[in-house]
Amino acid sequence: MDRILFLTGRLAKDSLETTLKSIDPPAFSWEIYEIGLQVAGLMTADMIERRLEPARYAGFDKIIVPGRCRGDLKLLGEKLEISILRGPDELKDIPNFFNRRGKKIEMDKHDIQIFAEITDATKLTTEEILERAKDFERSGADVIDLGCLPDTEFPHLEASIAKLKKHGFKVSVDSLNPSELERGAIAQADYLLSLVPENLWIAEKYRKSIPIIIPDNTVGIDSLYKSIRHLKRMGIDFMADSILDPIPFGFTDSVVRFSKLRLMFPEIKILVGTGNLTELIDADTMGINAILLGICSEIRASAVLTTQVSDHAKSVIKEIDVSRRVMFASRENQVLPKNLTNSMLTIHEKRPFPDSLEEIKITAQNVKDPNFRIQITSDGLHVYNRDGLRSGQDPFQFFEKLGVEEDSSHAFYLGVELARAEIAWSLGKRYAQDRGLDWGAAAEPRREDALTHCQPKIKKKIRNRKNISK
Repeated sequence: MDRILFLTGRLAKDSLETTLKSIDPPAFSWEIYEIGLQVAGLMTADMIERRLEPARYAGFDKIIVPGRCRGDLKLLGEKLEISILRGPDELKDIPNFFNRRGKKIEMDKHDIQIFAEITDATKLTTEEILERAKDFERSGADVIDLGCLPDTEFPHLEASIAKLKKHGFKVSVDSLNPSELERGAIAQADYLLSLVPENLWIAEKYRKSIPIIIPDNTVGIDSLYKSIRHLKRMGIDFMADSILDPIPFGFTDSVVRFSKLRLMFPEIKILVGTGNLTELIDADTMGINAILLGICSEIRASAVLTTQVSDHAKSVIKEIDVSRRVMFASRENQVLPKNLTNSMLTIHEKRPFPDSLEEIKITAQNVKDPNFRIQITSDGLHVYNRDGLRSGQDPFQFFEKLGVEEDSSHAFYLGVELARAEIAWSLGKRYAQDRGLDWGAAAEPRREDALTHCQPKIKKKIRNRKNISK
């Protein structure tokens, strides 16, 4: 059984002890060391190195520090010659933290390619196309799809393909115009979207480019089956797309079509276009992509084609990248897509309010300094320091109660934090003071260095104000 040393601050010590005692059956033996700070969240790696004597952690297998501890813990562990782990942000998440560590499922694998379409490629220069491709790649795209437009010239198609391939990108040409598809094949595009029965000759003539085949709308789904059988006889590699229709124009039937396609042809590669759903419905895209990638995982699709055009769909590539990994892990491990990652939770969270008002009241009674702490519960927002606890549901309710009318730096800081707290409380998200809100895959996380760069400056101004100690 491991022996673990938990580092904490004075205010959290009793709560940490209560939490550790609640783990039943105990999976490890433990001790708590209060490192000489009032607030555990202010702990840093440098501070630990200065204050933790080797004799204090002798005989322990690892050290766990608070989730908000800043600094390079790997480097610190090498210096102290002991494994040091960053625990969860909230004390009450510690039992789940240890439960997950014993059977953690990695999110580093997937079996679905992301084709990311540059829909306005005809209007962009080759340099602009390259920059867009790099942006898509950073979000998780595997193939850059050059979208061609009807009755629109694309004179720099070949140059765009060459530019992208020179920089290591896989490229697809997306057109219903046979001449553009042929130009793409001659320029050595990796994929050609989308071939119908009448232009399958392109796939036969240019076998280095993999065709994505679709049904002929005038004939129906049987035309796709005919194309599949023909290409299989010819020994030509391909992907098949039976077309996902938008709501309310046949979406459910189109999902059934994909299922039937897999049942009829268990061995073929399938591509699913998701843009007809994410672009054509005014709803948050994260949940939509999660469901669509769940369907793709079940039918074992090889690729999805997505667009990132509408303002509300600006992060779909990243969302699909997260979703494909979650759904792969779920399927391969035969577990529900729960408790694998929080990256798909953008608006709400599973346990947004870890502390009760009664627990906050107890903590507030032990605070002896003038610095304000902000927490939220299901009841609302709570601000406290040595002068007492104030509660409300609107930041404006607090202003006259905090005594910062003449302190612009402090008022600004509290205004920002109370606004974040109100958003978190209203939506049911986790709030942690000084940390910003976590929007999952829908937005870039707040960088720790950005926070640490600005917060000390503000707090230094606050500490220097005379009325901070009134």
